[in-house]
Amino acid sequence: MLDIINMSKVGKKPIVVPANVSVTVGDNKITVKGPKGELAFVFNPEIIVEFKENQIMVSPKKDISRLYAFWGLTRSIISNMVEGVVKGYEKKLELQGVGYKVAIKGKDLDLNLGFSHPVLFKAPEGVEFVVEKNIITISGIDKKLVGQVAADIRKIRKPEPYKGKGVRYVGEQVRRKAGKKVGSGT
Repeated sequence: MLDIINMSKVGKKPIVVPANVSVTVGDNKITVKGPKGELAFVFNPEIIVEFKENQIMVSPKKDISRLYAFWGLTRSIISNMVEGVVKGYEKKLELQGVGYKVAIKGKDLDLNLGFSHPVLFKAPEGVEFVVEKNIITISGIDKKLVGQVAADIRKIRKPEPYKGKGVRYVGEQVRRKAGKKVGSGT
């Protein structure tokens, strides 16, 4: 590793790999296998990734300031991969509105969100849905994919600011606007 004065605070931390996880580092590619599945990531060729003694170390090849961002990013992505294959990730969405319903059809979601037609949301590979009343739980091992699927479902009917109807994250606060005021007609 380089002795760098302005080091990435995130990048210089080692990633501890649990015993039940196997890691393979090749030409600009890292593969992480665990109890929940397998993930692969192709990283920047100017970044060095080493796996020794159940620890992954990430460092830049050169002392160039633009590499510090890639250094920290690469370390964070690999850390999320290790955590994902061990624990997995999940996001929860909540439907609010009269007549808003959700059901599972096979692996896909059938959403009734006040449109003239139901919306069928196809489940991408590696993502599972669980529905309980008006709450959708999205789970998987890839943090980026789980977050993107949750954002895509929320985008179908964002919460509107007047009545708060729509799809929102569980615990999300929606800023409400006052409706039109009725004045005295004098």
